[in-house]
Amino acid sequence: MRCIHTIFVGLDWGGSSHAVCIVDTAGKILDHFSVAHDRDGLADLVARLRRHGPPGETPVAIERPSGLLVDVLVEAGFVVTPIHPNVVKACRPRYRAVAAKSDPGDAYILADILRTDGPAGATQAAVRRYQGTARAGAWP
Repeated sequence: MRCIHTIFVGLDWGGSSHAVCIVDTAGKILDHFSVAHDRDGLADLVARLRRHGPPGETPVAIERPSGLLVDVLVEAGFVVTPIHPNVVKACRPRYRAVAAKSDPGDAYILADILRTDGPAGATQAAVRRYQGTARAGAWP
């Protein structure tokens, strides 16, 4: 049975905090917030995402294929799809006239790429492979 997602999460990774944007199937922003990159912040992230839907039915797009943040999301059961930073950079003009980077803006772009383009066949097993590749020092 094919799962039809009703929300899409974009997460822009930052060194000390992460911008999060949740959109519906029409691209309307349902929630946006930031969380700290610490134990409490990551626990808050998981709790807030769970309020929007079950982890297995909540796809999350992020520019990194590995790291503590990805590990926490995958372990909580979320469907994590890594999207290469160059894809986000190339898509910025689609969303605004000035292609300058902003963390909340990139979180929205990530969520919307996932909504419009889908996960491109990424699965949890693929994320695990990405994590291993990234830990070895190479992007797939």
